[in-house]
Amino acid sequence: MNKVSAKVQEPVTSKGELVKYFKQHKWLYFMLIPGVLYFITFRYIPMGGIIIAFQQYSPFTGIAQSKWVGLTHFKNFFIGTDFWMLLKNTLGISILSIIFYFPAPIFLSLLLNEIKHQKYKKLVQTFIYIPHFISWVIVASLTYTLLNINDGIINQLIKAVFGHTVNFLGLPQYFRGLIVGQSIWKETGYGTIIFLAALSGVDTQLYEAARVDGAGRWRLMWHITLPAIKGTIIIMLILKVGSILNTGYEQIFLMRNSLNISTAEVFDTYIYQKGITNAQYSYSTASGLFKSVVGMIMVLGANWIAKKSGESGIY
Repeated sequence: MNKVSAKVQEPVTSKGELVKYFKQHKWLYFMLIPGVLYFITFRYIPMGGIIIAFQQYSPFTGIAQSKWVGLTHFKNFFIGTDFWMLLKNTLGISILSIIFYFPAPIFLSLLLNEIKHQKYKKLVQTFIYIPHFISWVIVASLTYTLLNINDGIINQLIKAVFGHTVNFLGLPQYFRGLIVGQSIWKETGYGTIIFLAALSGVDTQLYEAARVDGAGRWRLMWHITLPAIKGTIIIMLILKVGSILNTGYEQIFLMRNSLNISTAEVFDTYIYQKGITNAQYSYSTASGLFKSVVGMIMVLGANWIAKKSGESGIY
């Protein structure tokens, strides 16, 4: 077995070995084609449109004939009154999401891993996966039905106990909690898939040896289960940090209104508003490019910190 492993790990040096290697794994590379085509078509080719962030773009004159303005749109974006409001609102939601939403799938995965009855475990998994497949439109409608100030069941219960209602949907201070709460309800169950997959690779002999030494269920979880998925947790955290300015468009757009707009306006909705509604294509592209560059820097920075701390990063 060791000889086979060593042979597989040997680097491909000559052209003949390279051709032989591709022939041996041709079907694996064939399966990559749809994904590669998707990323080339919808991710890389559209990146050419970034050029309009440095132009006064007009769809009537096209990219080739549009006037170059350099960093004017970036300057207007940074010195404008909206930038700090957008940064505050976006970071507010993202930080709350990292604190409350990110650990939720991990915690739920640990609980599911403790269930020994396989049929019951599969039944629970089925039910907690279902919310992921419900559209944000339906989630927003359910939220409105439950929390609206007139006949929402939550407000009816609050009124029965405290004698008054709470405008959860209109007051800005409740907006961030609503968004994070919706994300937890909708995506926590589906988010357990990757952690349960990592847990399935834990050597059961480690648990048996620890039980022989007198370790209880909590010690098994703390000293075996969590260290086994630590690498996966770090990778997911790096990716989460990289999307710190990407709070999602659809969910927030459906939940915002004229009363909570001071908290609900984030980079994603702002870019849509400027680019599609107001037809400020160059300005909105500059705003989106800023968001993407910050995300890339955050991923690289988080990965660098993880590597310096002795952990495995994403590359």
